[in-house]
Amino acid sequence: MAIALFLIAHSTLAVFFQTFFLHRYAAHRMFTCSPRWERAFYLLTWVTQGSSFLVPRAYAVLHRMHHAYSDTPKDPHSPRHASGFLSMMWKTKERYHNLVIRKETPEPRFDGGTPEWPALDRLGDAWLVRVAWGTAYTLFYVAFATAWWQFLLLPVHYLIGPMHGAIVNWCGHRYGYRNFDSDDDSRNTLVFDFITLGELFQNNHHKYGQRPNFAVRWFEVDPAYQVMRVLDAVGIIRLGEKPSRARRLAGEEASSTAGPVATTGEA
Repeated sequence: MAIALFLIAHSTLAVFFQTFFLHRYAAHRMFTCSPRWERAFYLLTWVTQGSSFLVPRAYAVLHRMHHAYSDTPKDPHSPRHASGFLSMMWKTKERYHNLVIRKETPEPRFDGGTPEWPALDRLGDAWLVRVAWGTAYTLFYVAFATAWWQFLLLPVHYLIGPMHGAIVNWCGHRYGYRNFDSDDDSRNTLVFDFITLGELFQNNHHKYGQRPNFAVRWFEVDPAYQVMRVLDAVGIIRLGEKPSRARRLAGEEASSTAGPVATTGEA
């Protein structure tokens, strides 16, 4: 029971801060918050991602490139231009690392406007620190695992950050339905995205890149956005685009198509 609770808690929190802070804040600035809350969210992103911490600036730049070049040869992580899942992950890892060490200089339009905390970035990206987090996860399993096969779950803890991104970009551009026609392969994989907390509404998100609610149709649920609504209501964050107007516009666009325009399968 302890292992199950730890796995669920760690993966859910890590995924939440990846979509909430790295994606919706660092990359898109879908909401604003005070400098203190920004630092708090930055710290919580490191704590929850642990051994797989992703530097916000590098993540944001890579993601902005993805939107600009979605499913073209310039896309840093497109299934269309990868020989397989692992190949896409490795290509993404190389581009990400080059951005972290500033070996790659992105176009000016992709850089800037991202939260930065150089000291925490250096700490979180240090291999000694990553190994320390991984050791902590392993020791927890040593203390509480009740069967040998439970140790096979450890890679999820070690690599939750990049695994989450790879699942979103692979599944979200290969499997599911489409509310909107587009030149890329983006799809909505789940109607209730309990796995990546809204990230698998890729077709909706690529249509309305600045909309904080990734769900569009009445039956779609974006769990992370519901948390953001609460944070907005209590004054911790301020959503940049109020959902009512965006939902109406998106609903009109969605209703202009005769339901989903593509079914599950390869792009």
